[in-house]
Amino acid sequence: MAINPDGGRCVSTDIAAGVSPAAALFHSLADETRLRIVARLARGEARVVDLTGELGLAQSTISKHLACLRDCGLVDYRAQGRQSFYSLTRPELMDLLASAEHLLAATGHAAVLRPVHRTPQSGLDHDLAQLDGTSAGARNAAREAT
Repeated sequence: MAINPDGGRCVSTDIAAGVSPAAALFHSLADETRLRIVARLARGEARVVDLTGELGLAQSTISKHLACLRDCGLVDYRAQGRQSFYSLTRPELMDLLASAEHLLAATGHAAVLRPVHRTPQSGLDHDLAQLDGTSAGARNAAREAT
């Protein structure tokens, strides 16, 4: 299943095309939208409508990226009536993202890939872990690495 020409392909399509499973997994995580979805789902399950509102993206975009994450086994859903609630299936993914944060900080390219704990004052952008490396958490991680 192709996501789009710029967004890459899903794991099963990559593997079928001869890409190693490890490369296919990292390829599936190489998209900022999918990382934002993963960060949001790390806080708990969500419906597509929740994700569209919180991430500010179109329903079709969210659905395509969820399909890719489901294809590689990182996300699944449960049906409740006519609604689907998506959640992460692999808690090990948070360990992988934590390791990536440490590696990025050590190379001078700090980024926050995991959700930060909410405080009453924290905003949605802070909660969804900004991926551009300009969040307070990323600056703190960079300081700790030096």
